[in-house]
Amino acid sequence: MTDFPSHDLETAPEESKPLLEASNKAFGRLPGLHKVMAESPQALQAYQLLHKLFTETEFDADELTVVWQTINVEHECHYCVPAHTGIAKKMKVSDEISNALRDETPLPSEKLEALRKFTLQMLRSRGNVTEEQLQAFFAAGYGHRAVLDIILGLAQKVMSNYTNHVAETPLDEPVKPFAWQRKGAPLEA
Repeated sequence: MTDFPSHDLETAPEESKPLLEASNKAFGRLPGLHKVMAESPQALQAYQLLHKLFTETEFDADELTVVWQTINVEHECHYCVPAHTGIAKKMKVSDEISNALRDETPLPSEKLEALRKFTLQMLRSRGNVTEEQLQAFFAAGYGHRAVLDIILGLAQKVMSNYTNHVAETPLDEPVKPFAWQRKGAPLEA
């Protein structure tokens, strides 16, 4: 595959340098994804903004992780599944939740399982969910805002997952222990 540039603070386009500086400050290092996205300052800026906005939704840490990892696993993102495993640990999400998401096994609560199922339905149907699927999601305790927030999470993850696929972004050293490959058939939605 074509080698994609992986920038640092010296090689990045001028418009990307402040964005990479913010990444470095936030993570104490430059994540590989951000180094690749720096080739397009607009893509990196959009990704960082979507990430910030998604973390400001009403979803708690467990729910954010369910949406992110459901999408990452479905897209089979070799980079984002391990990265979000590390992020989940920092957010104090239980290993039980992280492992269930990575292994596509049942989550510890019906509400989180409903969130995973609906996220998969949104992803697989490209937003063309049925009224029955919406009502099941609402019955699990979520509302219209959560539907829109899932769409926000999908937009963020499409940017990162697709970038990592085409660039074959190498895993960052801190998340190498969380390397991942899909074990079996995808979950039913």
